[in-house]
Amino acid sequence: MLTTALALLLAHLLADYPLQNGWIIANKKKPAAMAAHIGVVFLLTLIALKGQVLPALTIAVLHLGIDLIKTHLAPETLWAYLADQLAHVATIAAVLWFWPDLALLWPNAGNWMQYMLAIGAGLILCVHAGGPAVGLLMQDFDMMPQQGLPEAGRMIGLLERALIFLMVMAGQPGGIGFLIAAKSVLRFDTASKDQKAGEYVIIGTLASFGWALLVSFATLSLVTFYGIAPTPP
Repeated sequence: MLTTALALLLAHLLADYPLQNGWIIANKKKPAAMAAHIGVVFLLTLIALKGQVLPALTIAVLHLGIDLIKTHLAPETLWAYLADQLAHVATIAAVLWFWPDLALLWPNAGNWMQYMLAIGAGLILCVHAGGPAVGLLMQDFDMMPQQGLPEAGRMIGLLERALIFLMVMAGQPGGIGFLIAAKSVLRFDTASKDQKAGEYVIIGTLASFGWALLVSFATLSLVTFYGIAPTPP
């Protein structure tokens, strides 16, 4: 069951983040964009379930229902965002409970496969899912004018969360302190000249680091608890 659950979780995260492009996000209220997104969800879910059409279709339909509620009814807040993702995870859990035979889809899956699925899901959740979460948290404070390179702040967030994830999974969390120090030095000039900008940077940095640490250590705990970390030869 663990392998199937991880495969479904990875399929969901791939569809919701790396494979959901800017056009789909910008036009989510339009039927064509929503259909494209749900098509990707169904295809990846079908692969994760090794061609089991009915459960894959069930997850896709439920995904559509959750996304319609989020897009048309839910407010654009951090809590609504988190509730949306928890609803998708609950859908996967419910399908696995309703079709217990899905646990037998990957009989030959070893530790390496489970480990890679867990790492893939954790990395996407840490790096990509953290961006919207931090952005929604910061939206009430977002009064800064556009400065620097376009999309630079987003790219910095992606890179810093990816580095934190890699450090935690490599057993080197102490390196995160150097990452914080480096960012503090690079942002010192901005923070010293403008108190509001400095506070904005501090809140955003702590939120991004906090999200990355929470997801990274949760992934490490999952791998450790189930003993799926591959043993070196």
